[in-house]
Amino acid sequence: MAANTLDSKRVIVIGGTSGFGIATARAAALAGAKVTIGSRSQANIDKALADLPKGVEGIIVDAADEAGMANTFKRIGGLDHLVYTAGDALPMQIVTTEDARKAFEVRFWGAYAAAKAAFPFIHPGGSITLTTGIAGARPWKGWAAVGACAGALEAVVRGLALEMAPIRVNAVSAGVIRTALWNNMSEADRQAFYDQQAKSLPTGRIGEGEDVAQTYLYLMQSGFTTGQTVVIDGGALIA
Repeated sequence: MAANTLDSKRVIVIGGTSGFGIATARAAALAGAKVTIGSRSQANIDKALADLPKGVEGIIVDAADEAGMANTFKRIGGLDHLVYTAGDALPMQIVTTEDARKAFEVRFWGAYAAAKAAFPFIHPGGSITLTTGIAGARPWKGWAAVGACAGALEAVVRGLALEMAPIRVNAVSAGVIRTALWNNMSEADRQAFYDQQAKSLPTGRIGEGEDVAQTYLYLMQSGFTTGQTVVIDGGALIA
Protein backbone atom coordinates (compact mmCIF):
# COMPACT_ATOMS: atom_id res chain seq x y z
CA MET A 1 0.00 0.00 0.00
CA ALA A 2 1.11 3.55 -0.67
CA ALA A 3 2.30 5.61 2.29
CA ASN A 4 -0.49 7.53 4.00
CA THR A 5 0.90 11.06 4.14
CA LEU A 6 -0.61 14.37 5.21
CA ASP A 7 0.40 16.19 2.05
CA SER A 8 -2.59 18.27 0.83
CA LYS A 9 -4.93 16.61 3.36
CA ARG A 10 -7.56 18.76 5.10
CA VAL A 11 -6.95 18.71 8.87
CA ILE A 12 -9.24 20.40 11.42
CA VAL A 13 -7.82 20.94 14.91
CA ILE A 14 -10.45 21.96 17.47
CA GLY A 15 -8.60 23.48 20.39
CA GLY A 16 -5.80 24.40 18.01
CA THR A 17 -4.80 27.73 19.57
CA SER A 18 -2.62 26.42 22.41
CA GLY A 19 -0.94 23.37 23.92
CA PHE A 20 -1.30 20.07 22.09
CA GLY A 21 -3.53 21.70 19.50
CA ILE A 22 -1.26 24.45 18.24
CA ALA A 23 1.73 22.08 18.27
CA THR A 24 -0.22 19.56 16.19
CA ALA A 25 -1.50 22.24 13.82
CA ARG A 26 2.08 23.41 13.25
CA ALA A 27 3.43 19.90 12.72
CA ALA A 28 0.62 18.98 10.32
CA ALA A 29 1.08 22.18 8.32
CA LEU A 30 4.81 21.56 8.04
CA ALA A 31 3.97 18.05 6.80
CA GLY A 32 1.99 19.59 3.95
CA ALA A 33 -1.55 19.47 5.32
CA LYS A 34 -4.15 22.17 4.81
CA VAL A 35 -4.86 23.04 8.42
CA THR A 36 -7.75 24.86 10.06
CA ILE A 37 -7.72 25.58 13.80
CA GLY A 38 -10.91 26.05 15.80
CA SER A 39 -11.53 27.99 19.00
CA ARG A 40 -14.38 29.89 20.64
CA SER A 41 -12.14 32.98 20.89
CA GLN A 42 -11.28 35.06 17.82
CA ALA A 43 -8.48 36.73 19.79
CA ASN A 44 -6.91 33.34 20.53
CA ILE A 45 -7.25 32.35 16.88
CA ASP A 46 -5.55 35.53 15.71
CA LYS A 47 -2.72 35.08 18.19
CA ALA A 48 -2.20 31.45 17.17
CA LEU A 49 -2.28 32.20 13.43
CA ALA A 50 0.50 34.74 13.90
CA ASP A 51 2.66 31.92 15.27
CA LEU A 52 1.69 29.22 12.75
CA PRO A 53 2.91 28.56 9.19
CA LYS A 54 1.41 30.65 6.42
CA GLY A 55 -1.78 29.16 5.01
CA VAL A 56 -3.24 27.87 8.28
CA GLU A 57 -6.80 29.15 8.74
CA GLY A 58 -9.03 29.68 11.77
CA ILE A 59 -12.73 29.24 12.55
CA ILE A 60 -14.89 30.13 15.54
CA VAL A 61 -16.34 27.02 17.18
CA ASP A 62 -17.59 26.44 20.72
CA ALA A 63 -16.94 22.90 21.89
CA ALA A 64 -19.82 23.19 24.37
CA ASP A 65 -22.36 24.11 21.66
CA GLU A 66 -23.44 20.88 19.94
CA ALA A 67 -25.73 22.56 17.41
CA GLY A 68 -23.07 25.11 16.56
CA MET A 69 -20.52 22.31 16.16
CA ALA A 70 -22.78 20.52 13.67
CA ASN A 71 -23.30 23.72 11.68
CA THR A 72 -19.55 24.35 11.63
CA PHE A 73 -18.81 21.04 9.94
CA LYS A 74 -21.62 21.55 7.47
CA ARG A 75 -19.94 24.83 6.46
CA ILE A 76 -16.50 23.25 6.30
CA GLY A 77 -17.65 20.41 4.09
CA GLY A 78 -15.16 17.65 3.33
CA LEU A 79 -12.13 16.97 5.51
CA ASP A 80 -9.62 14.20 6.00
CA HIS A 81 -8.71 14.32 9.68
CA LEU A 82 -10.26 15.75 12.83
CA VAL A 83 -8.08 16.34 15.87
CA TYR A 84 -9.87 17.35 19.07
CA THR A 85 -7.69 18.83 21.84
CA ALA A 86 -10.06 21.35 23.46
CA GLY A 87 -10.05 21.62 27.25
CA ASP A 88 -9.95 24.38 29.84
CA ALA A 89 -7.52 24.50 32.76
CA LEU A 90 -8.60 22.32 35.69
CA PRO A 91 -8.37 22.93 39.44
CA MET A 92 -5.99 20.63 41.31
CA GLN A 93 -8.93 19.47 43.45
CA ILE A 94 -12.43 18.81 42.11
CA VAL A 95 -14.78 18.71 45.07
CA THR A 96 -18.30 19.60 43.98
CA THR A 97 -20.59 17.69 41.64
CA GLU A 98 -20.93 20.85 39.57
CA ASP A 99 -17.16 21.00 39.01
CA ALA A 100 -17.15 17.29 38.15
CA ARG A 101 -19.82 17.88 35.49
CA LYS A 102 -17.79 20.78 34.09
CA ALA A 103 -14.80 18.45 33.70
CA PHE A 104 -16.90 16.33 31.32
CA GLU A 105 -18.51 19.20 29.39
CA VAL A 106 -15.71 20.03 26.95
CA ARG A 107 -13.37 17.06 27.36
CA PHE A 108 -15.95 14.30 26.90
CA TRP A 109 -19.21 15.70 25.55
CA GLY A 110 -17.48 18.26 23.36
CA ALA A 111 -15.26 15.54 21.90
CA TYR A 112 -18.23 13.24 21.35
CA ALA A 113 -20.24 15.98 19.65
CA ALA A 114 -17.31 16.95 17.43
CA ALA A 115 -16.73 13.37 16.33
CA LYS A 116 -20.42 12.88 15.52
CA ALA A 117 -20.61 16.19 13.65
CA ALA A 118 -17.46 15.62 11.60
CA PHE A 119 -18.02 11.96 10.72
CA PRO A 120 -20.39 12.42 7.74
CA PHE A 121 -17.90 14.75 6.06
CA ILE A 122 -14.66 12.78 6.48
CA HIS A 123 -13.17 11.44 3.26
CA PRO A 124 -12.37 7.71 2.89
CA GLY A 125 -9.09 6.90 4.61
CA GLY A 126 -9.60 9.70 7.12
CA SER A 127 -9.54 9.71 10.89
CA ILE A 128 -10.72 11.23 14.15
CA THR A 129 -8.27 11.62 17.02
CA LEU A 130 -9.55 12.65 20.44
CA THR A 131 -7.62 13.58 23.58
CA THR A 132 -7.55 12.08 27.05
CA GLY A 133 -5.05 11.70 29.87
CA ILE A 134 -3.42 9.07 32.04
CA ALA A 135 -5.64 10.04 35.01
CA GLY A 136 -7.97 7.32 33.77
CA ALA A 137 -5.31 4.68 34.49
CA ARG A 138 -3.44 6.48 37.27
CA PRO A 139 -5.78 8.90 39.07
CA TRP A 140 -4.60 11.58 41.46
CA LYS A 141 -6.26 12.31 44.78
CA GLY A 142 -8.91 14.95 44.11
CA TRP A 143 -9.17 14.07 40.42
CA ALA A 144 -11.69 11.21 40.53
CA ALA A 145 -13.93 13.06 38.07
CA VAL A 146 -11.01 13.75 35.73
CA GLY A 147 -10.05 10.06 35.83
CA ALA A 148 -13.65 9.08 35.12
CA CYS A 149 -13.76 11.47 32.16
CA ALA A 150 -10.52 10.01 30.78
CA GLY A 151 -11.80 6.46 31.15
CA ALA A 152 -15.11 7.35 29.50
CA LEU A 153 -13.30 8.92 26.55
CA GLU A 154 -11.24 5.77 26.02
CA ALA A 155 -14.42 3.68 26.06
CA VAL A 156 -16.23 5.91 23.59
CA VAL A 157 -13.24 5.79 21.22
CA ARG A 158 -13.53 2.01 21.03
CA GLY A 159 -17.26 2.23 20.39
CA LEU A 160 -17.00 4.96 17.77
CA ALA A 161 -14.24 3.05 15.97
CA LEU A 162 -16.79 0.30 15.36
CA GLU A 163 -19.71 2.60 14.59
CA MET A 164 -17.73 4.83 12.23
CA ALA A 165 -15.63 2.19 10.46
CA PRO A 166 -13.83 2.36 8.11
CA ILE A 167 -13.12 5.91 9.34
CA ARG A 168 -10.51 5.42 12.06
CA VAL A 169 -11.10 6.72 15.61
CA ASN A 170 -8.30 6.88 18.18
CA ALA A 171 -7.18 8.90 21.18
CA VAL A 172 -3.97 10.35 22.56
CA SER A 173 -3.50 9.92 26.32
CA ALA A 174 -0.96 12.36 27.70
CA GLY A 175 0.88 12.62 30.97
CA VAL A 176 2.22 15.88 32.39
CA ILE A 177 2.90 18.19 29.46
CA ARG A 178 3.89 21.86 29.64
CA THR A 179 0.59 23.43 28.54
CA ALA A 180 -2.08 25.86 29.71
CA LEU A 181 -3.82 23.00 31.55
CA TRP A 182 -1.78 23.96 34.61
CA ASN A 183 -2.38 27.70 34.42
CA ASN A 184 -4.61 27.66 37.50
CA MET A 185 -1.40 27.34 39.53
CA SER A 186 0.90 30.24 40.32
CA GLU A 187 4.06 30.41 38.21
CA ALA A 188 6.24 29.36 41.14
CA ASP A 189 3.96 26.46 42.10
CA ARG A 190 3.70 25.39 38.47
CA GLN A 191 7.47 25.24 38.04
CA ALA A 192 7.86 23.32 41.30
CA PHE A 193 5.22 20.89 40.07
CA TYR A 194 7.01 20.44 36.75
CA ASP A 195 10.33 19.84 38.53
CA GLN A 196 8.78 17.30 40.88
CA GLN A 197 7.13 15.42 38.02
CA ALA A 198 10.32 15.42 35.94
CA LYS A 199 12.26 13.78 38.77
CA SER A 200 9.72 10.96 38.95
CA LEU A 201 9.78 10.13 35.23
CA PRO A 202 12.14 7.70 33.45
CA THR A 203 12.66 10.37 30.77
CA GLY A 204 13.88 12.85 33.39
CA ARG A 205 11.71 15.63 32.00
CA ILE A 206 8.08 16.51 31.45
CA GLY A 207 6.64 16.58 27.97
CA GLU A 208 6.31 19.46 25.53
CA GLY A 209 3.51 20.10 23.07
CA GLU A 210 5.81 19.10 20.22
CA ASP A 211 6.30 15.64 21.76
CA VAL A 212 2.56 15.02 21.79
CA ALA A 213 2.04 16.46 18.30
CA GLN A 214 4.06 13.60 16.82
CA THR A 215 1.58 11.12 18.31
CA TYR A 216 -1.36 12.86 16.64
CA LEU A 217 0.52 12.83 13.33
CA TYR A 218 1.20 9.11 13.72
CA LEU A 219 -2.49 8.37 14.32
CA MET A 220 -3.56 10.46 11.33
CA GLN A 221 -1.13 8.64 9.07
CA SER A 222 -1.33 5.07 10.37
CA GLY A 223 -4.03 3.51 8.22
CA PHE A 224 -4.13 0.28 10.26
CA THR A 225 -4.68 1.82 13.70
CA THR A 226 -8.18 2.31 15.08
CA GLY A 227 -9.97 2.02 18.41
CA GLN A 228 -6.70 2.66 20.23
CA THR A 229 -5.55 5.00 22.97
CA VAL A 230 -1.87 5.80 22.54
CA VAL A 231 -0.10 6.84 25.75
CA ILE A 232 2.63 9.48 25.74
CA ASP A 233 3.62 10.14 29.34
CA GLY A 234 7.39 10.00 29.72
CA GLY A 235 6.99 6.63 31.42
CA ALA A 236 4.63 7.79 34.19
CA LEU A 237 2.52 4.63 34.06
CA ILE A 238 5.54 2.42 34.74
CA ALA A 239 7.34 4.68 37.22
